[in-house]
Amino acid sequence: MFEVSVEETFAAGHALRGYRGKCENVHGHNYRVRVAIQGEQLDSAGLLVDFVELKRVLRAIIERLDHTFLNDVPPFDKLNPSAENMARYFYEEMAQGLAGGNTIRVAEVKIWETDTATATYRLP
Repeated sequence: MFEVSVEETFAAGHALRGYRGKCENVHGHNYRVRVAIQGEQLDSAGLLVDFVELKRVLRAIIERLDHTFLNDVPPFDKLNPSAENMARYFYEEMAQGLAGGNTIRVAEVKIWETDTATATYRLP
């Protein structure tokens, strides 16, 4: 099994709904997102997937969130913008953006809210 990953960063603000503590107040983070892709077969050039394509899809997702107040951006206007929910959102959006090939799948998405706090979403 092969695995490749790409990382990007973005900045956004949010406020956690239903949370009692400092994070219920409006605040922001410099997020980092790592997306890992898995597959068993390489293409004729010896690539699992082109890094350029992975970055294109990831940057398109980030473009919708960068420098926004996440609580105003779907699906986070209804879904709490926790790091866990954001990791699942990136996972699902990456899977949809890379759809069309049966040879690869999103293995996991890890999102850093701070240098020392991460959330990961993966399917079993």
